[in-house]
Amino acid sequence: MTFLGKILTVLALVALASCGGPSSGPAVMAGQGSGPKFGDSAPHPWIGGHPYDHPVHGIDISRWQGDIDWHRVRSSGISFAFIKATEGGDHADPNFRRYWREAAQARIPRGAYHYFYFCRSGAEQASWFIANVPRERGALPPVLDLEWTASKTCPHRPPSHEILREAKIFKDILHRHYGQRPIIYTTVDFYRDNNLGSWPEEFWLRSVAGHPRIVYPGQRYSFWQYTGTGIVPGINGNVDLNVFAGSPAQWRIWLNQRLQ
Repeated sequence: MTFLGKILTVLALVALASCGGPSSGPAVMAGQGSGPKFGDSAPHPWIGGHPYDHPVHGIDISRWQGDIDWHRVRSSGISFAFIKATEGGDHADPNFRRYWREAAQARIPRGAYHYFYFCRSGAEQASWFIANVPRERGALPPVLDLEWTASKTCPHRPPSHEILREAKIFKDILHRHYGQRPIIYTTVDFYRDNNLGSWPEEFWLRSVAGHPRIVYPGQRYSFWQYTGTGIVPGINGNVDLNVFAGSPAQWRIWLNQRLQ
């Protein structure tokens, strides 16, 4: 199956330019056809389907990616980026502002995400996110990252009703401030443990071994994080790779509907 290596998404708000035609880069995984000019340092067989036939790919990043050549990232076939901004109520990623600015200069649609802690209220964490992430026309919706933390300072695992209550407070505050409903990023165990399938929200699902339709049966989603060992020109070392669950035309429609 072939990819569209470059995505034509010329939008007034994000000023994406056409790069034309499929990429001639190497296959993302041996045997899966020609794709964007990036790959995976630890590819593996997939259960129930693979991400390599999706035409719209993106990254999510944090300080650990170091210096990034965003123009090389864009020319490799990357169509979006989610950038870590904050976690809890008192930590901000030191590279967020720089990444935010540089991604915009490279004309890559980008959004910010918050890593949720269970030792701070949803209201506190929302205030911290708002203090660090600009309300900016043309940005992607904010993202609420909900997963079990491995923090020594916050080992608390509250009951589901408490998690859902505080997370709802957080996302409602962000919705009012940014004018867009936050996307919910989550992992398989957290999703199951807290019955997130009951939420009428837009999801970004992590699944690095099986297709989401197998791992999250019946769950609708817009984004799928499929590996943490991606290789992208312009980024040193491994990086998380994601796909949008739709065609390039559907991606353009989604952007028009969901940009701030």
